[in-house]
Amino acid sequence: MMTLSLSNHLAADSAHHALRRDVLDGLRRTPKSLPPKWFYDSVGSDLFDQITRLPEYYPTRAEAEILRAQAPGIASASEADTLVELGSGTSEKTRVLLDALRERGALRRYVPFDVDAGILSASAAAIQREYAGIEIQAVCGDFEEHLTEIPEGGRRLFVFLGSTIGNLTPGPRAQFLAALSAQMRPGDSLLLGTDLVKDTERLVRAYDDAAGVTAAFNRNVLAVINRELDADFDVDAFEHVARWNVDEERIEMWLRATGRQRVRVGALGLTVDFRAGEEMLTEVSCKFRPERVSAELAAAGLRRTRWWTDGAEDFGLSLAVK
Repeated sequence: MMTLSLSNHLAADSAHHALRRDVLDGLRRTPKSLPPKWFYDSVGSDLFDQITRLPEYYPTRAEAEILRAQAPGIASASEADTLVELGSGTSEKTRVLLDALRERGALRRYVPFDVDAGILSASAAAIQREYAGIEIQAVCGDFEEHLTEIPEGGRRLFVFLGSTIGNLTPGPRAQFLAALSAQMRPGDSLLLGTDLVKDTERLVRAYDDAAGVTAAFNRNVLAVINRELDADFDVDAFEHVARWNVDEERIEMWLRATGRQRVRVGALGLTVDFRAGEEMLTEVSCKFRPERVSAELAAAGLRRTRWWTDGAEDFGLSLAVK
């Protein structure tokens, strides 16, 4: 029998409280910073969708190439009957894995996990229509807090695609992988996407495209704060900066004040000053070497059993087991 359920573990005002906390903390830091998750209102999500189709932005295409070529092997190696997708969004890229599991006659259940209840509900309903007979247990939550809400049972393939793992710095990344490992049972697998270290110029171009879409995406976080927290950032008085941090092997995105600016954040009763040329960190995107991925998985109690890359070796997918 085909069933669909959605469990929501986010309080109605949890996002607003988290935004208040993050902005208050970030604007008091030196240098100032904001977490990248606040890019993604409806405008930001649309801009990111545009970014994934830009000629400079290779990760989405590289990962899709691997999935198309290796999905049958992933399904076979995992022997999974349940697909658990973290950060499922519209579930578009997951269909190739669902198809591979279905073709093996193994697909029984799909568990999409996302922070956006609206998108989660719509995508779960679409999957229900397309994949008759499977159980869908959608979970709305934050992967930093609600991994314990992922339903047990079956042989599960957890997937964390894209390069989202790279948005976490080493400490939080180790905590996340350990927490995810703790939810896995013997026989479960993890499919993890990682963007790989490569030519610096290509990396920077991927985060500073000629059309300026990434620049608009970066500045959009200020528009979100203006709207949600009654702030008065002059959005156009900040310029987008993307640079490679060679020591940390990561791309960093910053917003640089083009002149002096005093910003009031009404909802926080906070006033902050920016010097001309002052930069605020808005995102890191760590890049990986294969041996580093294996070591970080091992530190979380996971053993990598498969490693795939695209033809250009721009992106890697790891399959790891408990």
